[in-house]
Amino acid sequence: MAYAATAQGLPSSETSPRLLALQRALMWLVGASLAIVFIEPSPYELVTLAATLIFAATGLRLRLVFMPLLLLLFLLNIGYTICAIPLTDQPEVINWIATSWYMAATVMFFAMALSEDTADRLDMLRRGLIAGGLIAAAAGIAGYFDLVPGGHDLLTLNGRARGTFKDPNVLGAFLILPTLFVLQSVVSESLRKSLRSTLTLVIMALAILLAFSRAAWGGIALTSAFMLGLMVWTTQSHSQRSRIVVTAVIVTSMMAILLAVLLSFDSLDEMFKQRASFDQSYDEGRFGRFGRHVLGAQMALDLPFGIGPLQFHNYFPEDAHNSFLNAFMSGGWISGVCYPALVFITVLLGFRHVFVRVPWQRTYLVIFAAFLGAVGEDFVIDTDHWRHFWMMLGAMWGMFVAAQRYRAISDQAPPAPD
Repeated sequence: MAYAATAQGLPSSETSPRLLALQRALMWLVGASLAIVFIEPSPYELVTLAATLIFAATGLRLRLVFMPLLLLLFLLNIGYTICAIPLTDQPEVINWIATSWYMAATVMFFAMALSEDTADRLDMLRRGLIAGGLIAAAAGIAGYFDLVPGGHDLLTLNGRARGTFKDPNVLGAFLILPTLFVLQSVVSESLRKSLRSTLTLVIMALAILLAFSRAAWGGIALTSAFMLGLMVWTTQSHSQRSRIVVTAVIVTSMMAILLAVLLSFDSLDEMFKQRASFDQSYDEGRFGRFGRHVLGAQMALDLPFGIGPLQFHNYFPEDAHNSFLNAFMSGGWISGVCYPALVFITVLLGFRHVFVRVPWQRTYLVIFAAFLGAVGEDFVIDTDHWRHFWMMLGAMWGMFVAAQRYRAISDQAPPAPD
């Protein structure tokens, strides 16, 4: 019995049921708290700290296979810290460095925690993310339409929904992962669950629209198509494959109709056209978004120790809006090399594990699609301290390790009796 449990990505039968329940509940709470980060320290920081301490006290193992991940995270933050030494008189820089180290610690927590009891812990994390996403989306919608007293000022920014986040762009980016989870439920679950998930999908999609983030709009479209493509590709059932395709077409049509209805309102249509335009002043010119990328890259080649965290705007009109460039500028060549290495090694391993048959494969496809979308956003925005980005990175590594253990155990399993 213990062997069968382990083969399903679960702990051995010797683990206390109460302890298992506590650990899984903490994963739900961590996922839900990801949606509330408009204050610092946010509830997410406090919850992940508590979860890390409890997991460490009850069995959290640092496996040898995690050493490359740990080394890259360590070197990345060493680079940031070295380049911040001349700036220690600036409190915001100290806070930035501390947050970066903490984000690295959360990566290791998720990697280690999700490498065991993988299927159930991932499921609780998924449920928590959906609950948190629904809260954040509802808050953004309520603020935009002024449904609660004082909510417009608190839950919106410059006419855009931001919900429980400081920035509408981050709200939109965060909602991609829970929206993908809900979309997966719509196209693959029973009719009852599918209808219930459809309502949640509409709420989250509306919040992404009202955040008026071009990156989030493009991100949800591309990641949805990618995830659905992976589901069709990896599904062994012909009937399930057909259902995914048909349901996806219906959902797409439904969303198009909803968008057309919403854009019939002049205020929404005007903001949509303004944000959807590629002719944005802050993107164009020598010191526009993409011009800054070129000039910053030229600077990075000449500055082995960068310019330090949060200093880019002292040289250019705005921040870098490119996480790869920002790694070079904030942490010099050490961080500039380690950050893309960390990201793209994870992406490459991610593609290698797409077709690995594990009990949590469906969840894996969603997280991988969302992570790939976040990597794409790295090129046009600063994701350095996006909590959900580091959570997904840690979860990916945890699932890599769990998949290898699962395959090894399955290979050792005795053949089933005739």
